[in-house]
Parts: sequence; C-alpha cells; structure tokens
Amino acid sequence: MRDFHLPGRSTVLAANGMCATSHPLAAKVAIDTLESGGNAADAAIAAAVMLGLAEPQMAGIGGDCFVLLKPPGEERIIALNGSGQAPDALTADRLRAKGLAAIPLDSADAVTIPGAVDAFCRLSDDWGRLGLDRLLAPAIRYADEGIAVAPRVAFDWQRDAARLTGDGRRFYLGQGKPLTTGQTFRAPGQAEVLRRIARIGRDGFYQGEVADDMVASLNARGGVHSAADFAGMRSFYDDPIAAATQGHELVEHPPNGQGATAILLLNILSHFDLAALDPLGADRLHLEAEAVKLAYDARDRCIADPRHTARLAHMLAPETAATLAARIDIRQAMTLPPRPDQAVHRDTVYLTVVDRDRMAVSLIYSVFWGFGVGWASSKFGILFQNRGAGFTLEPGHPNEAGPGKRPMHTIIPAMLRKNDRLIMPFGVMGGDYQPAGHAALLTNYATYGMDIQTAIDAPRSFFDAGELQVERGIAPSVRADLEARGHAVKLRDKPLGGAQAIFIDARNGVLHGASDPRKDGCALGY
Repeated sequence: MRDFHLPGRSTVLAANGMCATSHPLAAKVAIDTLESGGNAADAAIAAAVMLGLAEPQMAGIGGDCFVLLKPPGEERIIALNGSGQAPDALTADRLRAKGLAAIPLDSADAVTIPGAVDAFCRLSDDWGRLGLDRLLAPAIRYADEGIAVAPRVAFDWQRDAARLTGDGRRFYLGQGKPLTTGQTFRAPGQAEVLRRIARIGRDGFYQGEVADDMVASLNARGGVHSAADFAGMRSFYDDPIAAATQGHELVEHPPNGQGATAILLLNILSHFDLAALDPLGADRLHLEAEAVKLAYDARDRCIADPRHTARLAHMLAPETAATLAARIDIRQAMTLPPRPDQAVHRDTVYLTVVDRDRMAVSLIYSVFWGFGVGWASSKFGILFQNRGAGFTLEPGHPNEAGPGKRPMHTIIPAMLRKNDRLIMPFGVMGGDYQPAGHAALLTNYATYGMDIQTAIDAPRSFFDAGELQVERGIAPSVRADLEARGHAVKLRDKPLGGAQAIFIDARNGVLHGASDPRKDGCALGY
C-alpha cells in the first residue's frame, strides 16, 4: 500500500472491465467500447487508434504494433505480429554502395511498410465483436473535431518538432510551431483514411487512393516502395516465448521483437539475491546495469526478422544466463565493446485491456522515433515510421537490411502468469529501455512486494550509450556509490519510459489497473 501522506496514485479497481493507456481520451474510448458490448480486443483497437491521434509523435496508422492476447475462458496466449517489412526492392548492397554505414533516420529507406492497420483489422475480424465501423468512430470524430494537446504530449512535441520537414510540418505544426498544452490538433486527412478502413477494411489503407498517396510520397523522397509492397503487407500469428522467474512465468512476444532480451536479463539477475537488496540502492541498480550490458549485447547479435533470428534458444537457455552472470563484479562496472552502428530506439505507446470475460490484450504501437521519419504523405498526412533504421548494414548479420525483411523491434508487450493462470498483462514504453523496464517492474512487484502502481511509479535507471542514466528519484548518495563503481552516471532531463498494467485478482473477482504518471494517461474501469 502506498503512503497516503505523499503524492501518488492509487490503483484503480473494478470488476467488469479495465483498461490502462497513456492518454485519458483513449482510456475513455476503451471503457465506452466495453460498456457498448465490445470485448477487450474491440476496446484495444479503438483505444490504440485514438492514441495515434492523441499522441501523434509516438504512434499512428503509419506505424507498427505487436499484440499478446488471452482468449476468454482459456489460458493460452497468442502473439500477433503487426510489424512491417522492408520493400522488396530494398537491399543492403545498394545502401552500402551509397557510402552508408547505417540507414539514416530521416530517409525513405528507413520507412518499412506500416503493419499496424493490417493487425488491427485482423484482430477485429478474428477476435472482435463490434466491427471496425463502430470501433473507429470515436477516432474519426476526434480527428475531425480535434484533440486538446495534453501536457506530456506537448513536452514531447516541443522536443521532437525539429525533426519535421516538408508535409510533416504542414500536418503536424501549428503556424510553423509545435503545438502547446491546450491547443487543438486536427487530422481531417486521417479521418478520411479511417472512414475508408471502417467501410472496406484493410484495402481502404493498403490499396487504392490511400496507398497511392503513400507510395508516391515515398518515391518522391527516393524510396523504392511499390503498390505491391503495400498490397502484400500481412500481419501474422506466432507463439509467445516464456520463462520462469521470481515465482512467476514471464510471457513475451517472439522475434522480431526483443522480448527474449527481457527473459535473458531476468535469467541473469536470478543468480543474485535481489530480495536482500535495497530496492533503490546502489547494489540493485548496479546489478541491473551490468545485466543490461550483457543481455543487450546478445540481443544485438541475435534478434532479427523471425526467419533470420539466430540462436534464440541459446539466448533463452539457463546455461547462457549462468555464464553471463559469472562475469558480473558487484563492486566494479564492466566495459563492453561499443554496440553496432544502428539507430537508437525511441518512442511508443502501450495499452492493456481486460474485459468481463477475462479476455486480456497487451498491445504496443509505435512510429519508432518522435514523429517517425519526420515527414508525411502529401494528401492524407499519414506520418511514416522510420523503423527500418533498426536494420544493420553489417554484411551477413541476422538483422542486415534486405527485401521483405522485418527489422529488429524494441516494442514488446508482455504478460505475467502464476500457477498457469494469467495474472497481469503489462508493458513498459521507452524504446531500448523496454526489456530493462520489464525486469525492473516485475522485480518491484514480485520480489519487493510493491502493488502494481507503486511498482510503476518507482524511480528508474538504465545503462545506455556508455552512461548509467538515472531519474531524479535516485538519491545523490546512491549516484555517488554507482560512480565509485565505475559508472558514468547521468541525471536524465526526461522521464524514463512509461508503463501500464492490470492485475487480475481472481480470488476477489476484481481488476486492479495502473498507469504511469510519467505520461498523461490513466487506468479506468467499470
């Protein structure tokens, strides 16, 4: 239980349904959908599309998504991969011939075919009740009428607006300036696209005038995308990966997502007595930083398109974690070679919904960097993701750019089981931080006994780009201790990630929702 003398949030409790999102309007749309007879799949779709308008710098219909879904009345978990592939004409040889060592973040070569819309349509067809016309109606209304910019959204808009060029500036700036708190963002072009999807499904996006607009806009910027690339985009189902940890079973999305990194990280940490450590002390933060270095090094070597991922079984093997854990010195930070020359992974939104029948959805949705590639389609204003910058140009690497390949993704939804029953869908936003965030949140909850809101609220740290980045909630004495162990400690000016979670209390028949105060969102139930 949190200390009620101090500022904070309580968990939100309800019996019939719960959602947790990073924006209040998206949470309201999810609950409205449930109360109108929709299920968790319906509510997740409606909320996700809303988030693409409420937080357009983070997500949108030009982006990708990954989904974990537990059907009602059973305990199996299904993974849906809504990540897009590179155009068929993209080759690493062509990019290397241009003198590139990495794919530029603002280039058409960084734009993979958007996968989220196909995944939303498949999710609706296979698992939903209400149909896309009803699910997209709220987003269409808000795209036409406008959404007031929330404080955290305005903060990110200001930081990311410099990346906007061309039609990106026309559609995502107000009189040439970033939108500020309380100003209204409208997207009538996207409203028209959503109307077409609502009317005819995926073909309203991947074929016809909307696809022509995207292809022409990409080609005008030097892209090699074709109408056939868009028409052929398909999401697909897969089996999740899982591992026992801290008395629970962590379920992650398989590659090309980086869920295996979270599992390896927790497997490494299992070799240390975390329960004996101060949750906000230097020993714990040091161990997590060292485990991150080792787990992310394995990620960068192995994870790629599902058809090309190398040595996944090796990453998940307990023996691998034991070997890596033995390299950690509790008193001294290790130094590893620099990570491969590829893009830093950035922005996303995450939501989770559980309904009356205990269908559960864990969904994450992204355009990769703030405002994606930084420009949009010329007619409808569809902001393109730049996820292809996550490829490497290293010859022979599993994640080497290539025709029809999906790049390594950082966005990962998760679920937690105990005694073979789902107890918590959850996710942590923040690009590269996500596996470390999964490990920290799970440890806060399972080992340190925090309720899920307190586990989300707790101060964070993350080793990245040679620095141990910490939030201001980490005490100065702890930072000094970490520096004495050899860490280059940096106090962040921006909060680290964001998170949502829903705990399913089967004994009492109640759902506990939690949402990260680092964002504008909330948990709502009914």
